[in-house]
Amino acid sequence: MYLQTWLIVVFGILGVSVPVPAGPLHAQCSVDWYLGIPCKDHCRLCHGRTEVSVPGGRFLLPQRSVQLLSANVHFTAGKHTTPVKKFVDDVSFRLVPSDLYTHCRVSGFSISETWYVAFNHGTNYCNLYNLMEGSGLTDVPGYKEMTSAFICTQRSRANCTV
Repeated sequence: MYLQTWLIVVFGILGVSVPVPAGPLHAQCSVDWYLGIPCKDHCRLCHGRTEVSVPGGRFLLPQRSVQLLSANVHFTAGKHTTPVKKFVDDVSFRLVPSDLYTHCRVSGFSISETWYVAFNHGTNYCNLYNLMEGSGLTDVPGYKEMTSAFICTQRSRANCTV
């Protein structure tokens, strides 16, 4: 009994160090892109090159499908279903004008709806990147991507070939 009390006091005072993996504990990804074009051009470019008129309100890229839920000049949201396991990911893009409305910052976020998915080989990153690439935005002047493994689960394992 004396030993248990002593251990509780020691760990209480010193604290217990438990290794925790860096980054989110759930499969998700956050990416910021900086574009040298106004946000209004991004919206027009996105809708002009990725939307396809099909039943169910979907816009398609080769081997990728995202159901569009809402879209306006500042925010776009949808759902992506993985082809094999049929997991559903929520995908969103927020557009913020910068540099006196001559440039655009696009903040993308994708998160797995399935609560127990912790590792997905970069699927959430690919959800975002494939839409940016498919819309032609990776080729615009001033394109720059900002993310890391800390805010984007398994970004380094992502294979976004379409």
